[in-house]
Amino acid sequence: MPIITRRRLLRLSVLAVVLAVAAGGLTSAGGELWTRAAAQGHVYREADVPAAPVALVLGSEVYADGSPSPFLAARLDIAQRLLEAGKVKAILLSGDHSRWEYDEPGSMEVYLVARGVPASRIALDYAGFDTYDSCARAGRVFGVRQAIVVTQTYHLDRAVALCRSQGIDATGVGDDTVKIYEDPWRNSVIRERGAVVKAVTDVISHRDPVFLGRPETTVHEALSAS
Repeated sequence: MPIITRRRLLRLSVLAVVLAVAAGGLTSAGGELWTRAAAQGHVYREADVPAAPVALVLGSEVYADGSPSPFLAARLDIAQRLLEAGKVKAILLSGDHSRWEYDEPGSMEVYLVARGVPASRIALDYAGFDTYDSCARAGRVFGVRQAIVVTQTYHLDRAVALCRSQGIDATGVGDDTVKIYEDPWRNSVIRERGAVVKAVTDVISHRDPVFLGRPETTVHEALSAS
């Protein structure tokens, strides 16, 4: 049996790393191609988006005092304008409430109600732990069949693609006003490259959301209140 020298072992290790990086890059590129293709023709400017019954607002960071981060506040502001313009009749707020002290949907509701949005037009999804879960639960738990998805522009293709993969006739409106926060924006764009790989994996596996639960009627009630 040939003896593997330290130098040869080092070369093999470097080659393995290079191949792994290349494979990861190809997977990420494939994920980006899928999300762009799936979202093509379904992403709009706010003024041009066709009307839909529901705006699905995807959660993001909430501060310790309960206030939404600028990224989340920008999403909520778009949803409010869509409601006021008659583009949607109800708003579904989907986010993370996996810990008692951290409540994205509840904080989102407080923000909107404080700005004049009737609570009766709002539904809450407390188990939107990631984009796939938010989209899957919107359709399977809340009965949403058509929606405008609201998030930042770097995230929008993936969000629309995932919702459409769950049988929702989804369009999307994205915010880019928070580009002024250069470091968080740049970091989010970088993280998105990995997130598209997870998105493809989730769609292929047809996994259930982390928490599925029973069907809820709150979206239908919010639509009835319009």
